[in-house]
Amino acid sequence: MPDFTQKPIKPLADISVLEQLDIRVGTIVSVADVPKSSRLVQLTVDFGDHRRSILAGLKQERTDPKED
Repeated sequence: MPDFTQKPIKPLADISVLEQLDIRVGTIVSVADVPKSSRLVQLTVDFGDHRRSILAGLKQERTDPKED
């Protein structure tokens, strides 16, 4: 078994750093295959006030990325 050395814990982030983040939650509306790609699928995501098209490397993560 290899020797394991734990890395030191990083210092706590200041709240001002967290206030700079913009985290949004959306609903995946559709999943489309990206031709000639062994990894990518195209997601259409609804964020409520707008929709966005996002490429994600999900083909190798799931048996059927289009499955609910």
